[in-house]
Amino acid sequence: MKAIFPGSFDPFTYGHKAIVEQALPLFSTIIIAIGENNCKKPLFSVEQRLLHIRAIFANNPKIDVLIYSDLTVNLCKQQQAQFIIRGLRNSSDFEFEKSIAQANSNMEASVQTVFFTTPPQFSHISSSIVRDMIQYKRNIESYIPYSHLLV
Repeated sequence: MKAIFPGSFDPFTYGHKAIVEQALPLFSTIIIAIGENNCKKPLFSVEQRLLHIRAIFANNPKIDVLIYSDLTVNLCKQQQAQFIIRGLRNSSDFEFEKSIAQANSNMEASVQTVFFTTPPQFSHISSSIVRDMIQYKRNIESYIPYSHLLV
């Protein structure tokens, strides 16, 4: 079974990594799909994010990483993935993600969303916070698994 883990991943955090690691035993392939969102002003280009995430999972043949700019359910059909992986840090995340999961299910009933809760030690980490820390030159080693690549 294949699953898509979509997101902007700007940047990819230890929280994201923990979600992937929780999902790995359940799926034959996990595709980490970096969405291009023209409404957001990213800190890293999609190409940089692709390279960062590929470096993290370089030794794991069950993980693919790609860039996409379509609806996630369309990507699932294209990649023959039956599941969408989403991470939840708190109840606010759940309410937001539940609405997206219901819309996706209405568009493509054959694709199901699977929710994973972020481990407590990473639940306070968000890409927005890490972007701010990077811009203000704060130490981010405990937030992203490839901080050495940003030097």
